[in-house]
Amino acid sequence: MAERRASESPSVPPRAPEPAPRSAPAALRRAPVQRRSAERLTRILDSCADLLDETGYESLTTRLVAERAGVPIGSVYRFFGNKRALVDALAQRNLERYAERVTHRLAAAGPAGWRTALDVVLDEYLVMKRTAPGFSLVDFGTQIPVGDPGAAPNHRVADRLTDLLSAYLDRTPDPALRRTFLVAVETADALFRLAFRVDPGGDEAVIAEVRVLLRAYLARTLD
Repeated sequence: MAERRASESPSVPPRAPEPAPRSAPAALRRAPVQRRSAERLTRILDSCADLLDETGYESLTTRLVAERAGVPIGSVYRFFGNKRALVDALAQRNLERYAERVTHRLAAAGPAGWRTALDVVLDEYLVMKRTAPGFSLVDFGTQIPVGDPGAAPNHRVADRLTDLLSAYLDRTPDPALRRTFLVAVETADALFRLAFRVDPGGDEAVIAEVRVLLRAYLARTLD
């Protein structure tokens, strides 16, 4: 983690970021309204994540997910129209969980500057990439074709991080800052794909280069 530099410490402590209110993924046909229904949805998404690791996207079917989750096939179709929508909901849940992890880490770090925030953002992504079921294949929806074919998952990720980090850094999330974070997200996505092609566990040398590149790019706006 980068060392704190005096020039990065603002005179007023930054606000602790707050998670956005949780809502049902847009991919859902119908949002659960009862606890039992919500628990069933969780089992369906958990089963989808496990099966993605085991079978890959092409061999995944809604029937396999239903069998693994121990629910009738109709329960899957109650929430999702097809497997694309199912995996898109998993991608959106991944983003929610990722944002929560980043939020908690930043709250624990306190007013440590944007370089520390960058390390947290990258570190938490790498932890999920290496350990979260299904994440290595679908992450936030950028790896395989999910959801609306015209959708741009990295825009969704960049918007979420801009809102979260602008609160932590006490910055205004104006169009220029959103553009900067979108470029950073697109760059990190492309280079992390390279790192995991070179080494299935993530090539540490490439990952280190990603940090150097992003620090140099973000310094123009955030210093």
